[in-house]
Amino acid sequence: MKIRMLGAARTVTGSCFQIEVGDHVFAVDCGMHQGGSEAEERNRAMDLYAPHRWEFILLTHAHIDHSGLLPRVKKFGFKGPVYMTPPTRELVEIMLLDSAHIQEMESQWKNLRLKRRGVKAEVEPLYRLEDARGVFPLFQTVEYDQTFNPVAGISVTYRDSGHILGSAFVEMEVKENGNPIKVIFSGDIGRPAQLIVRDPAPLTEADFLFMESTYGDRDHKNEADSLDELAQAVMYAFNNQEKVIIPAFAVERTQEIIYCLYLLSRENRLPAGMPIFVDSPLAIQATEVFRKFRSYYDEEMTALIRKGEDPFRMPQLKFTLTTEESMAINSFAGPAIVISASGMADAGRIKHHLKHNLWKEGASIVFVGYQAQGTTGRRIVDGAQTVKIFGDEVAIRAKVFTINGFSAHAGQRQLISWLKTLKDKPRRIFLVHGEYEAQRILSELIEKELAYAVSIPAYREELTLRAGEEPLVIEAGTEKMPSRDWIEEIEKLERIVGELQLEKPWQNSPSVKERLKGLKVKVDRLLGEG
Repeated sequence: MKIRMLGAARTVTGSCFQIEVGDHVFAVDCGMHQGGSEAEERNRAMDLYAPHRWEFILLTHAHIDHSGLLPRVKKFGFKGPVYMTPPTRELVEIMLLDSAHIQEMESQWKNLRLKRRGVKAEVEPLYRLEDARGVFPLFQTVEYDQTFNPVAGISVTYRDSGHILGSAFVEMEVKENGNPIKVIFSGDIGRPAQLIVRDPAPLTEADFLFMESTYGDRDHKNEADSLDELAQAVMYAFNNQEKVIIPAFAVERTQEIIYCLYLLSRENRLPAGMPIFVDSPLAIQATEVFRKFRSYYDEEMTALIRKGEDPFRMPQLKFTLTTEESMAINSFAGPAIVISASGMADAGRIKHHLKHNLWKEGASIVFVGYQAQGTTGRRIVDGAQTVKIFGDEVAIRAKVFTINGFSAHAGQRQLISWLKTLKDKPRRIFLVHGEYEAQRILSELIEKELAYAVSIPAYREELTLRAGEEPLVIEAGTEKMPSRDWIEEIEKLERIVGELQLEKPWQNSPSVKERLKGLKVKVDRLLGEG
């Protein structure tokens, strides 16, 4: 059994593992890489994926960093089924359409910007709306705990991972040359006692476990403290007659924040009549999916519904579908709460709300989810003085709140507790879907407390797994890479330098410094491949 790391290796995005078992080739997840030009290059590198060889895909959940390249791999030759739970199917369809729309709009904007600068280039979107729709007929649903065989010799069972509605971890049993081997891919593991969804199912046994490690270096604040911080952020903006801007992932995070605002309202800690705008067509559609699949709720949410209470129908809750309604929010007089996507502030309507409110000293900016390296959200959280939005440098004067207690990912101790549900000692655990420093800390803790062997695979590494044996690792870069057109690569670098020169005066610009760092990484990598 060979597993190639095509994403979520020492990073939190682009989750994709290509697997070979005998003559069969397939993948677990097919996520989009997020966070700057390096991520964009990975998204376009279909020669590394070779999707025409894949027989099927096992999708753990709908988030775009796990599903976002599905239309692109179909465009490059994938024709097999994509397996997922029923809620995941409905969520991923609306998310891919939204992603395709963003791809088209952003490529149009980039092309217009290049033309204005006299640069002869044409940026193509990763995929278009028709590409997204084209992958939907491949979707097949399976329920939790029902074992199925996508091909002979491979059995798969989805277990509830407690991350978002319909999310799953994958239990896979394989027979290769008559030898059985069991491998688990965690997907994203939710924190226990999360609102709306159930707790993660326990593990049973596994020879090898690929486990996410997003928060491997820290624990979350408890839910009560997080709710108090949200109340503080709301009151800060309310007292200053400004807005609360919440960049939130459209699926799960938006619904959980609505639930939290409902709890504050019930406790009389939300200013009466203060409007709550959900300004994301995707989040609005996702909320309808949540309403549809009530059988997937946890006991607390189910009890509320039985009593006739519905957090998704608060009187002051306003859903803004149209562009005109969205634009009207920024001319709305008085305080308001605005929940908008994307969660890392890199795309979508949230960019408009940040542009209108980041520079206002009385406003609140509330981050309630993980911010990957290279994203606008991460730069704000890390204390940047300005960020570039739609080509303009916007000063950061609003008060920034970071509330990690709302995370849909398990914290460090919760990951350890989940590992303890394993019945027997695994041969090895592979930490994925995390930044390296967090993974290193978690690795040391697992080895110390549980005495499990732990590895942290790198991007493009290939692992060979056999029953009863230690993994064989082929390190990234040791295989022959596709040949490059070096003239084309030099022209790309010259084009980037030319764009930077047009942005003078730029000596103290954080955005230019970030791009120069990215340029250095690009040059170093090219030299390494020479």
